[in-house]
Amino acid sequence: MNIKIISDSTCDLSKELIDKYNITIIPLTVIKDGQTFHDCVDITTADIFAHVAGGGSLCSTAALNIEEYADVFSRYAGLYDGVVHINISSGFSSCYQNACLAAEEFDNVRVIDSRNLSTGQGLVVIRACELAQTCASLDELVEKLEEIIPKVEASFLLDRLEYMVKGGRCSSVAALGANLLGLKPCIEVKDGKMSVVKKYRGSFSKCLASYVKDRLANRDDLNREHLFVTRTPVTDECFHAVEEAVQEHADFENIYWTEAGCTVSCHCGPGTLGVLFIRK
Repeated sequence: MNIKIISDSTCDLSKELIDKYNITIIPLTVIKDGQTFHDCVDITTADIFAHVAGGGSLCSTAALNIEEYADVFSRYAGLYDGVVHINISSGFSSCYQNACLAAEEFDNVRVIDSRNLSTGQGLVVIRACELAQTCASLDELVEKLEEIIPKVEASFLLDRLEYMVKGGRCSSVAALGANLLGLKPCIEVKDGKMSVVKKYRGSFSKCLASYVKDRLANRDDLNREHLFVTRTPVTDECFHAVEEAVQEHADFENIYWTEAGCTVSCHCGPGTLGVLFIRK
């Protein structure tokens, strides 16, 4: 079958990977001071961070509506045997619900809830592209993706909690306590929801090295095909600490160093880094 893979911009895949797999990306909406922009099209993460650092309010994001999804699906449904669209977790956005409603108009469009975000979603997108080369039907591809989705392991370590506080995802009291104790929370995505699974203490570079080791070392349950290291801006010291830890503990065929897009950055802020992969 000739199957087209589409994803929301929240998958945070690099231009090189998007071009390699011929993925169509639909940008989500970013709102800054009442003005509407498109994720990584006419606004960048640097724009967002500079705005907030200068005293501006936190930027917000908005899901695509049904009509916008229907417009994209209509462009490809007649050109391909099938279309598979992969959304950010339905637990984080109404994108999935809206895409499902739009897909009802098309017999050959399927919508997948990645139950993840950033390159956790991106891993599902890449697997969809790979499976599209061999699957005999849309339903077979969907079935195989549903088997993979629970095996995606996505987590992030945060240096600062200001964005989480401003976005209402963390109390100011908890953030103050974390700052006073030098704690860096590790947030993991499980079944489409985020939760703190561990707290590291010390300099961010040392915490990052420990985090990478905890996630990757001495494990025999990992699919070693793809590893993403995805981040918002971190210091050179932190980046080099992660590089060394990845070299020591990550034996993967493909290691991708990617930057988080505007949608994720709006909620996490600078000083965020994660390693993301698929278990066997």
